[in-house]
Amino acid sequence: MTRLDLPSAPRLLLEADLRPIQGTRFQPTGFPDLGAATYRLPDERGTEMLLVESAQSVANRLESAVWDDAEDDLVAPLRGLPYVKVVRDGKALTNSLLEAHRLNSVYIKNSDIFESIRSEIGKSGDQPIKRQSFVGTLCKYDPSCLLHGIFIPEKSTNALRLARALSGFIEARDVRVVSGGGVKNDRVHAGKDASGAGADAGFGNVPYHRDEYTAGSITAYFNLDLAQLRSYRLGADLERLLFGLAVFKIRRFLGEGLRLRTACDFEATTVRVTRLDGYDLPGLGVVAEVLPELIAAVARAGLFATPAITVAHYQESGKAKPEAAEGAKKKGKGK
Repeated sequence: MTRLDLPSAPRLLLEADLRPIQGTRFQPTGFPDLGAATYRLPDERGTEMLLVESAQSVANRLESAVWDDAEDDLVAPLRGLPYVKVVRDGKALTNSLLEAHRLNSVYIKNSDIFESIRSEIGKSGDQPIKRQSFVGTLCKYDPSCLLHGIFIPEKSTNALRLARALSGFIEARDVRVVSGGGVKNDRVHAGKDASGAGADAGFGNVPYHRDEYTAGSITAYFNLDLAQLRSYRLGADLERLLFGLAVFKIRRFLGEGLRLRTACDFEATTVRVTRLDGYDLPGLGVVAEVLPELIAAVARAGLFATPAITVAHYQESGKAKPEAAEGAKKKGKGK
């Protein structure tokens, strides 16, 4: 198997063993009104488990793995991939790669191009979605949507929906709570300021508590739906590109993106394929070498927007969109 051909299986399942990069403690993700997500397994011991990172959080981290903050652009091996860049008043605001809802970002929905994208999808009233038109349009403007999914609500029941093809989460097994805390010190007024204002106003020494955890093992899990990639029916080059892009994201996340929080910094010790006997996951260097030629091949096939970066002009609520304003000017002149 060469050039990132898709394995002949419906799924590719991976696991990565993690450990704290320093010490033994780590701080998991917390949820409002819940805190850390702990639970017990239905085994004889009632093993204590902990959700360290949710599927939603891992998806966000996989998406950000392709972005170079210093250059404000895609990382070098992926340049040429399409995405939508949102500008406001001539300045870059955000883009579809970094937005939680991708092409359905509120900043793209309230721009001058969203209706054009919807019209290219070909959705009409209560008619069934034309899947090939749908996935083809997503590929044209942001093929990352074909990996991470999208949901565009419609007035009818036939919403524009594509499930995630790539997902992941992190769990810790046999966990124990480490209770700790600290204090925010005020060098001027340890209690209240001269007017009597206290902690609510930011004055005074403020003690706090925090629960961290230790674990017998910490594991990152990844699931890549190969059958879904094939179902797009947009050609072998695009299938290989999406497969390589998924592997690139996983490898880069495990290699450089495991500083999840200040008190949650991991390193991956082992990565293994758990479903697909005898398959060796390509390394980051191999994938990074092949991806540029695959991006070029898919672009030559006419599946990408030209230019690859589509500029969307965001308009805040109550402001006319550029084309609407231009139309109003022309209409006024004709009177």
